Amino acid sequence: MNAVKKPANLSVRADLLAEARTYQINLSQTLETALQAKLKKEKERRWLEENKAAIESYNREIAEHGLWSDGFRLF
Repeated sequence: MNAVKKPANLSVRADLLAEARTYQINLSQTLETALQAKLKKEKERRWLEENKAAIESYNREIAEHGLWSDGFRLF
């Protein structure tokens, strides 16, 4: 992705920074990757929270009445 990049100031534990430098770890790329994963997880959590009532209602409906396709299953 060719998104615009902006500088950001942040603090990192000195021992972690030193070790990352020893292994020539790209801090910017590592942060971007970790931040993308964290944001995805948070969006999923919020979506589930926002749709909890609908999901529970749907699950109750299926538990009571089954799926419309149940009679067509061959297994």
